[in-house]
Amino acid sequence: MTYSRLLAVLAAWTLGSAHAGEVTVAVAANFAAPMQAIAAILEKTTGHKADIVTGATGRFYAQIKNGAPFDVFLAADNETPGKMEAEGLAVPGSRFTYAKGKLVLWSANPALIDAQGQVLKTGDFRKIAIAQPKVAPYGAAAMETITQLGLAGRLGPRLVLGESIGQTFSFISTGNAELGFVAMSQVFEGGKLKSGSMWAVPATLYRPIVQDAIILTRGKDNPAATALVALLKSERVKDLIRSYGYAL
Repeated sequence: MTYSRLLAVLAAWTLGSAHAGEVTVAVAANFAAPMQAIAAILEKTTGHKADIVTGATGRFYAQIKNGAPFDVFLAADNETPGKMEAEGLAVPGSRFTYAKGKLVLWSANPALIDAQGQVLKTGDFRKIAIAQPKVAPYGAAAMETITQLGLAGRLGPRLVLGESIGQTFSFISTGNAELGFVAMSQVFEGGKLKSGSMWAVPATLYRPIVQDAIILTRGKDNPAATALVALLKSERVKDLIRSYGYAL
């Protein structure tokens, strides 16, 4: 490389670094793994960094109402971002669907769950984990499924509630519950089950899990927030999201 070419490269790098920013993102726990991959793409392609905080959608809503410093919100439903937009907590017209989630029954034990989910009726287990239905949409979907199957009475005493779908996954993976309902994205990668055993819950047993993102008021003039949203809408990232078991 010539000296003049080196100077040009360094100048371009310095200019890019000077304009690189940071976006603070509140992310529903089910989307934690894909978001880490997306953040890496964001930094590589734009220089912007994403500071990711994961948790339950309902809890994020309460925190943002109380002034939590987030720029972008990726929820596990579409109702919460819609409510935020109506309440003036977000940029009007910035809401869009970034994924449609799928509920699964999962166990770290590769021999526990059968292909039809009959283990719920016949299996020998002590505890079954779900996310707190009041704050986590996947938890609400799990309760809908249990109710539709007519198993609320039988499984109620065995339920272990996680504060988010992330904590629910932790309960199951560590053996504190033998099985439980989680997001497919937590146990899928590259279109394959990573470990354990799984039953994909039929979509007829729970309401569609439509997941919306929105730019919050704090992120209105943040170029990093704008860049992240553009990336989420790109075909490259849509393919990545699908590989974790989401629909679009």
